Amino acid sequence: MDAERLIGVTRQALAASGEAWDVIAEAWQAQALAQAIGDRLALSGPPELRGEARELGETGGRGGGLPDAREAGGGGPGASGPGPEVFGSEVWWGAGTRARQLSSVPDARGALTGLAELLGEVGIALVAVACATDEEGLYWQCIEAIDAADEAGDRVAGLLRRLVAQEQERERKEARERQRQQETERERERQRNHERRRGR
Repeated sequence: MDAERLIGVTRQALAASGEAWDVIAEAWQAQALAQAIGDRLALSGPPELRGEARELGETGGRGGGLPDAREAGGGGPGASGPGPEVFGSEVWWGAGTRARQLSSVPDARGALTGLAELLGEVGIALVAVACATDEEGLYWQCIEAIDAADEAGDRVAGLLRRLVAQEQERERKEARERQRQQETERERERQRNHERRRGR
């Protein structure tokens, strides 16, 4: 599945999260996706992005994995309390992260723009959970995930700035080349007119 489609799926899942722990889980899904996109761009993305893309992959990797709800004091696999009908989702109980489905990043700018929006939405959702909870474990899970999302978001913003700057530079070069060609053609036309006048 390409990057923009996976980002869209993750945004929908985040919006549909009905429980605090589902929001936490979707936050780590977003982190895993940021890592996967960074790694893919570092290998096969635009050359000017590869160094910073590698840093994005490392940033996403530092986010860790899906949180252990038992340590955090909430429900989850094997924990006492609510079962999977409350806390369960494909994130918690499934085979792994959606990021494993990433097949390509055909549009780097589109993917990075979507990823920036996703990470922003993750931060907003986590702040809401942190402000609403009285559970210390859940609160600190939110803080950790907020820090990770902020760091990844900063990396994505840097990649977008570099990409936009490179695109603008290419556009300026193309504009200068068009202007040069137009001036050359005008000069040739002047020479042709001059030759015609001399031949009369």
